[in-house]
Amino acid sequence: MLLQLDNINKNYIQGKMDVPVLHDISLNIEEGEYVAIMGPSGSGKSTLMNIIGCLDKPTSGSYILDGVEVAGMKDKELSKVRNKSIGFVFQNFNLLPRQSALQNVELPLQYAKVPRRERKPKCIEALTSVDLQDRMSFKPTQLSGGQKQRVAIARAMVNSPKILLADEPTGALDSKSGIQVMGLFEKLHNDGVTIIMITHAREIAEYADRIITIFDGRVTSDVINNNKIVAAYDSEAGDASTAVINNGNAAAINDSTLADSAMSDGMTADSTMSEKLQGIQTEDQLMTNDTDDSMVEKLYDIITDDSIEVPGKADNDSMVEQLYDIMSGDSIEAKDEMYGNTENLSEDIQNDDHAFDSEINGGEK
Repeated sequence: MLLQLDNINKNYIQGKMDVPVLHDISLNIEEGEYVAIMGPSGSGKSTLMNIIGCLDKPTSGSYILDGVEVAGMKDKELSKVRNKSIGFVFQNFNLLPRQSALQNVELPLQYAKVPRRERKPKCIEALTSVDLQDRMSFKPTQLSGGQKQRVAIARAMVNSPKILLADEPTGALDSKSGIQVMGLFEKLHNDGVTIIMITHAREIAEYADRIITIFDGRVTSDVINNNKIVAAYDSEAGDASTAVINNGNAAAINDSTLADSAMSDGMTADSTMSEKLQGIQTEDQLMTNDTDDSMVEKLYDIITDDSIEVPGKADNDSMVEQLYDIMSGDSIEAKDEMYGNTENLSEDIQNDDHAFDSEINGGEK
């Protein structure tokens, strides 16, 4: 057992009042697990993270980390445990603004008193592992949000800690950078790293193998995630993608704008394009309508949030394939005899508006 919490309680003193935040928290985490601790603001998840990360002490209860009781340790002892056993990734990166990426990654090694001649090779290896070998001399102000978070991950892992503890790791990132970070976490998990991720978002928790829910300072559920999302990022192509693992089956979802909220109902790798489109649930909730709708009608339905029919795959560059291309961000190669080019496609939308205008709004423009 890597981590064991038994009857952890945490109270804060405000004036003369004792304010309870955590109530009898008990949980075990094995080495190599990928766990998400999920809860809304004020649920106590950040307090629990601070205790797990040895940044705070419980008021009562037992915390055994890698076979050692740490709940009663003094601050200096906890500092050594943090440096040796825990790597931290924060929502806002917490990088030193005047230091280069390499110097930021080097910091934990300095605290660990690693000899200077050994530090640089370790830092180069860590930054290369997150695909930042060409950004080592860059300062944080010269990096994108996703690159900053990758520097933070390299810094967290440079000391080979037992646990990677991530607090809202995608909270300050765009969707593609978020998928990239989750892809790095998946790679680290596959390499045997224990990951504990704190989040308020269900769609982020779904990347973990196990989801622990906390509410009002109590663990309300602790379940295995049967709808795990696996993320991947191709740095050379610049494409982010995810796949939903549902009872052992995988379905690829190639659009990063959909992937953050993507869920699946039994999609498999062999599902047709139509089935995959129907299986993806976005805020617009793709549903079904008339199978004889024209391509223009289907595009209009997407724009107006009306339901659409996704028919079975047809021959000769079917409507479903073109619709899928649009939604997945792939290039649109419309047949000349059908649309000519994307400009003509736009004209078709305007010219064909009258064909279904009465159905949409009673004939009024």
